[in-house]
Amino acid sequence: MSEEILINVTPMETRVALIENGLLQELIIERSNHRGYVGDIFCGKVVRVMPGMEAAFVDIGLDRAAFIHNSDISPIDPEGIEVRSPDPPAIQALLREGQYLVVQVAKDAISTKGARLTTHLTLPSRNLVYLPRSKHRGISQRLEDEVERERLLSQLDLALQQEAWDQPGGFIVRTAAEGNGVEDFKEDIRYLKRLWNKVNRRIAANVGINIVYREVPLYLRTVRDLINPQIEKIRVDNKRSFDEIVQFIDDFVPELNTVIELYEGDRPIFDLYALEDEINKALSRRVKLKSGGDLIIDQTEAMTTIDVNTGGYLGLRNHAETVLKTNLEAATAIARQLRIRNLGGIIILDFIDMLDPEHQRQLQRTLAKALEKDHARTTITGISQLGLIEMTRKRTRESLGQVLNSNCPACDGRGTQKSAETVCYEIFREIMRIAKAYENDVLLVMASQLVVDRLLDEESDMLAGLQKLVGKTIKFEVEPMYTQEQFDVVLS
Repeated sequence: MSEEILINVTPMETRVALIENGLLQELIIERSNHRGYVGDIFCGKVVRVMPGMEAAFVDIGLDRAAFIHNSDISPIDPEGIEVRSPDPPAIQALLREGQYLVVQVAKDAISTKGARLTTHLTLPSRNLVYLPRSKHRGISQRLEDEVERERLLSQLDLALQQEAWDQPGGFIVRTAAEGNGVEDFKEDIRYLKRLWNKVNRRIAANVGINIVYREVPLYLRTVRDLINPQIEKIRVDNKRSFDEIVQFIDDFVPELNTVIELYEGDRPIFDLYALEDEINKALSRRVKLKSGGDLIIDQTEAMTTIDVNTGGYLGLRNHAETVLKTNLEAATAIARQLRIRNLGGIIILDFIDMLDPEHQRQLQRTLAKALEKDHARTTITGISQLGLIEMTRKRTRESLGQVLNSNCPACDGRGTQKSAETVCYEIFREIMRIAKAYENDVLLVMASQLVVDRLLDEESDMLAGLQKLVGKTIKFEVEPMYTQEQFDVVLS
């Protein structure tokens, strides 16, 4: 399996694409004027405590106040370690308005919701995540081999002893550490110790609302979080970013220093795999499958629904085999679309109904296998009585559609607009209302071209009857700037 990372850096934005066997699998976009804050640590001020929600709003200097739930807050003991409880105290026992609080952004602001905060601070490196306020020592759930898990924890303990680690705090071994040893952990430990000491000094010296730690730029986070032995090449089209990535790899993964390449070709780097077309396809509601079936993806505030259709695929054998083939292809395509579009939260999958229990189990295994590559945490349920699979995918930042799109001014994001016929009947009702309220003999209707054309053509008989009914002359004027739903009825 061939994997490659393309990094496109411009003054406006940074775009990172993960390519697998020539196909786009993951896309991350970060714009310079709208950079994410996940992982950043702030000194914030509590502006409102809400006992009814067991939560509080905290001002961390962003456009909107951020949100913190009492389950994400733990008191600190004299040693600087969090005192966690399975039943967190009431929010008013933990926070008060005007109080200053050190918090970390767990989720970026999405849509109308502010950023989600936590006091459980974490600092990531290549192989480890440092928990400066916790004594927990654990390992990524993605590493399932028990022998390897035990070996990694023992290697971590040995590295901490050799480094004479004397600070409080715990560690989580990341998935990227698989196969690594003591020397790899020692490098990370030294880095994390220097980093936390710097952050701690800033926290101690800070006065007021301020940021005390900023996550590294997207191109460095990509190398830290995505690089693995399967990555054959990393191509970067910006010299400064290339130099920073080379330095990072030399410091943390020197064995992979041959995979980085400065791309200086004449064609834009994303044109190497026609990624601009892939991005445009990822903004579409419909995804075509090779078999002839398709996916219909609808993203709403509450959840995302994905409907699987056979489309034009008729199959070569019986109906059950046709449905199974389409569903299995759809399962793999869905896993890829979730990553490309960065869809998170609750996701409902409506596969084509299957009666054979073995076919249902085969579908679930295929979906679970396809989701294993996803870097975001996912959970899936079995097939419900309604034939649906419910799943969740951890959401920490806006989806691709939320980053690249804005609501349509004509339909206000509904995806549909009132028909010309509906608008005509609204105009008729408005004419009757105004005719009763005013004595003018002439009314002027201002509307879009399509609506005026319908009024004078399909609705002409209705219009003539209305003029007799109200006893007034009705004139029309096309307003080219009006959308199909906009109109005005004014006195003339």
